[in-house]
Amino acid sequence: MLKVAVFFGGVSCEHDVSVITGMLAVNLLRGAEMDVLPVYLGREGGMFTSPEMTGVAAFRSPSRFTPVVFGDGAICSAKGRKKPLFIPDVALNCCHGGMGEGGTLAALFDWYRIPSASPEMPVSAVFMNKKFSALAARGAELPVARSFAAREEEDRQEMFRRAKELGYPVIVKPCRLGSSIGISVAANEEELEKALSAAFCYDGEALVEEYFADKRDINCAAYRIGGEIRTSLCEEAFSSGDILSFEEKYGGGNTRNAKIPADIPEAVAEDIRAMTARLYDAFDCSGIVRADFIYAGGKAYFNELNTVPGSLACYLFGESLSDAKKLLASLVREAAERKREKKITPGTHLLDSDIFVGAKSCKDRKNLV
Repeated sequence: MLKVAVFFGGVSCEHDVSVITGMLAVNLLRGAEMDVLPVYLGREGGMFTSPEMTGVAAFRSPSRFTPVVFGDGAICSAKGRKKPLFIPDVALNCCHGGMGEGGTLAALFDWYRIPSASPEMPVSAVFMNKKFSALAARGAELPVARSFAAREEEDRQEMFRRAKELGYPVIVKPCRLGSSIGISVAANEEELEKALSAAFCYDGEALVEEYFADKRDINCAAYRIGGEIRTSLCEEAFSSGDILSFEEKYGGGNTRNAKIPADIPEAVAEDIRAMTARLYDAFDCSGIVRADFIYAGGKAYFNELNTVPGSLACYLFGESLSDAKKLLASLVREAAERKREKKITPGTHLLDSDIFVGAKSCKDRKNLV
């Protein structure tokens, strides 16, 4: 029986959403007859597991959970001699935002030699930062809205000048946050000051971007299996305001104000699917990712890439939980079977010789100066 460790939660504004995604994945993979260990990353740090993790209600009282840590290819008890509790064949990352989605967790999988069915560290780190995302997309020759990055310590007058060059209104986004938190639209300098102050409450850097009044939010997901990149139908997510808010994304419970497939020209939909596949291939992604686009003035612009999308974007590939179960199970099995060739790590062997023994900074002494 395949052993899968599913990670979710984390120190992130999207913590609660991550728990929902994590428990969805846990229960779907258990339904696919896999041995699944849920691993919860706490709001204040630390990792935990418990047999009580069967639904989201259990996380209202997480103090009863058992602390765990990484071991060599294993999940171990955090107490005593750190005895291995679970040796996973593969890990699945369901952490939205923060270090969970931003590459830290993926790096730990690598460090502790745990195969992963989710995106690796480099692509996760790049696309967790909206400034880096725009640079990466431009490098892949995707159309991106004009923008500039603003640091909290920089002169506000310079920010106002650059915003005026873009032309009002502009949209202001914290660089390393998700779920539309801290995002606002500014129609003039006074509103920009307020928008920047709000963004800097969450992050030391913000992206100031041109705003399209006639914009439509279009999403497309992708995964790779059997060496083939597969893209989803395009989805249009609807908003009642200037931006798609957190409440509109998650406040409706099981309902989602969206249309699949999006009512856009087929040529535009094909272009969006092609750009999603191009990003997936260019950054050597793994697992399921979702690319978000802005459609305005008859043209699609890349907005962001979610390396750990809500519900792992399973809903874009099928209408039923059975479809989602089959998709996740197939991706997890393929990741577990994927054997990465071990490359040579060259050594310099400097410490094996006496060449530096006499150097002042290398001598055996208690005090350097």
